[in-house]
Amino acid sequence: MTLTALILQTPRTTFIDMLFGSSLPTWIVLLSLLLFSLTSWWIIFWKARLFREVRKQGDRFLAQIEKAQRLEDAYKAILALPESPYGRVFRQGVNFFSELRPGSLRQGAPVGEGLSLTHLEALRMVLEKEEAEERDELARGLTWLAAIGSVSPLLGLLGTVIGVMNVFLGIAASGSSSLSAVAPGVGAALITTVAGLFVAIPAVLAYNYFVGQLNLVASELEGFSSEFVGTLAREKRI
Repeated sequence: MTLTALILQTPRTTFIDMLFGSSLPTWIVLLSLLLFSLTSWWIIFWKARLFREVRKQGDRFLAQIEKAQRLEDAYKAILALPESPYGRVFRQGVNFFSELRPGSLRQGAPVGEGLSLTHLEALRMVLEKEEAEERDELARGLTWLAAIGSVSPLLGLLGTVIGVMNVFLGIAASGSSSLSAVAPGVGAALITTVAGLFVAIPAVLAYNYFVGQLNLVASELEGFSSEFVGTLAREKRI
């Protein structure tokens, strides 16, 4: 027996042999999962950096707020900080208050008449709207992580089913049902299921972690909005 014939008759028992011996549908599924994996990891690194930066901005913002004695002092201190969700919510509230009471935030300006209940309700709505916009902005990309985490196992299962179907079609065509003839094909078919789980698990874990971070930031923004209204009350502006 020649060396070439011996190689051709050698069963595909290694992972590399099964991978390169896979059918075209299996390769399509694997390439799709590779694309999903690259996308999910890009989103993971992007959101991890974003939430880390937001946490730092929040610490700086709260430090400045704690130092300020009055609303005017806090407004001046916040203007010097970089853009952040906390600063945008604060400026939105202050700007709306300034529109209702022009000149009330100038140095030495009298307190004047407080806000009416209608104005106070409008202020709360403005703050809630800004909070929702900041939450939506921070949530960008998380939907893709959820979709990848849900679809990847199903896509891997689809590749496995197609692979097993091809194995049975091959058995029917050749008439051989021995384990040595069936096992390599079934093993190659299972590669897509493993790949699907490999893609889905990090995506699901990252999604749950980032949702927790998002809820934490959203809770802080809601608490700050309440504190902002409380500050106006303490200074007898409402």
